[in-house]
Amino acid sequence: VLEVNPRASRTVPFVSKATGFAIAKVAAKIMGGKKLKELDVLDFDFRKVKHMSMKESVFPFNKFPKVKMFLGPEMRSTGEVMGISQSFGAAVAKAQLASGNPLPKDGTIFVSVNNNDKTAETVGIMKEYVHLGFKIIGTEGTAKFLQANGINAASIFKVNEGRPNIVDAIKNGEVQLVINTPLGEESRYDEYSIGWAAIQQKIAFITTLSAAATAVKGIERIKQGKLNVKSIQEYHQHR
Repeated sequence: VLEVNPRASRTVPFVSKATGFAIAKVAAKIMGGKKLKELDVLDFDFRKVKHMSMKESVFPFNKFPKVKMFLGPEMRSTGEVMGISQSFGAAVAKAQLASGNPLPKDGTIFVSVNNNDKTAETVGIMKEYVHLGFKIIGTEGTAKFLQANGINAASIFKVNEGRPNIVDAIKNGEVQLVINTPLGEESRYDEYSIGWAAIQQKIAFITTLSAAATAVKGIERIKQGKLNVKSIQEYHQHR
């Protein structure tokens, strides 16, 4: 737990927009003396919400080239976007599109995971990407790990190992998605170089396994066809 705030936060407007339940409005009326039973609050059934909502952070890295991209407990985002749809995958795809990091339908994925992430979970996630038709490339260690677990992965140089390296491949348009989970100071330099190249090319840059697993669902939905568009009022008809 990083912090606990006994106050309203950015989660409140997100939940309100996701459900159609005006939490802040109800809170203001209660502060003015109204009772919950007078505000039709107790009858609201969240189980009637049939759509999925995904919140995605927006980062200013493309506007500040020298800013470090390493995420931690401090606030780094400058905004948030929201994707809403009937399915989880479509909500993910919409949120990524709105944040400026659209997910690809096909192409090549660069993968570099730290030793702690060389697990069965990673193998399972990457097999899903292969099943969707993606080609996999990775740093030497990651490529060998994937190969040992039945995944056809090609090896590519790290930033300081020679040319052409992963940054060259990204700049040349040879990579459509980056999955990089760095650990330690040495890998931070690589993360910055790779991340900055990905941002310049408008390529989605993923730094956790959970995000990589989530992105799979978004790509699955994208490959099924055009995303549907509805007004927020249509989603809230359950109210």
